[in-house]
Amino acid sequence: MNCTIWTFTKRRRASGREESAGFTLMELLIVISIIVILMLIAIPTANTIRKHTDEVSAQKSLQTIQQAQSMYAGNYPVQGYACSLQALSGEGNSGPPSPTSAQLLNGQLAAGFKDGYIFTITNCIKSTANNSERVTSYSLTAVPATVGRTGDRGFCVDEGGPIKADPAGGTNCTQLVQ
Repeated sequence: MNCTIWTFTKRRRASGREESAGFTLMELLIVISIIVILMLIAIPTANTIRKHTDEVSAQKSLQTIQQAQSMYAGNYPVQGYACSLQALSGEGNSGPPSPTSAQLLNGQLAAGFKDGYIFTITNCIKSTANNSERVTSYSLTAVPATVGRTGDRGFCVDEGGPIKADPAGGTNCTQLVQ
C-alpha cells in the first residue's frame, strides 16, 4: 500500500533566510472557500435535475400502467379494466395469469411507488350487463411522496386520455403535459 504524507519542508534562499515550500493557511482557506461556493451552486442544480427526472419517470410510468390497462381489458373483457395495481401485477412463477394477478406489471411500479412518486388507480366506474359488473372507466394518479422534494407536480390520466398535471402536486390535474 502506497501512502503519501504531506510534509512542509523549509528551504534556504541564497540570502540565508528560510522559506516554506508548502501552502500557507490563507491559500488553503481560499481553495476551500472556492470548493464550498461551487458545491453551493451545484447541489441545488442537482436537486432540480433529479426532481425533473423523477417527474419524467412518473409520466412514463403512467403510460406503462395505461398500456397494461389496455392489455388487461383485452385479456379479460368480462372484467373490463383493473381497479388496482395488484390486479395488473403478479409473479410469473405463481401460476398462470388471472384477473386478480394478470402479470402485466412488475417491480416497484406494481407496488405503487417508484422514483419518489406514489401511483394509484382511482375512480373506477362499473356497469352491469348480463348479471356481471364490468369496469368501464378509471383514473390513474401519480403524486410526489414529498411535494417539493421528490417532485413538484402531480399527474393524472384517464383511460385513453392525455396526461394532465397539477402544479400543486396533488390530483387536481388541469394542465395538459407537453
